[in-house]
Amino acid sequence: MAEMDPNTLVLVVTIIIAGAGIVLGTAIPALAEGRAVEKALDNMARQPSISRDIRTTLLISMALLESTAIYVLLVMLILIFANPLVDRLL
Repeated sequence: MAEMDPNTLVLVVTIIIAGAGIVLGTAIPALAEGRAVEKALDNMARQPSISRDIRTTLLISMALLESTAIYVLLVMLILIFANPLVDRLL
């Protein structure tokens, strides 16, 4: 690691951070979506009269949670393929 040139070091660190970021950025929203579905189904079973409202709220919340994962993917792809730190070191 000490003999590695700065450009390679930045690329290695970027790849490691991007890998960890995509794992966390997709796992956490997936867990939140699962918990939201669990709670929504539980509440639909308890109160079937308002299940339509719960379903609408669930779909909106699922879309917002999924967009978070997509934003994380976008940021990680930018870090991997268009890293702004690489140009500063050259």
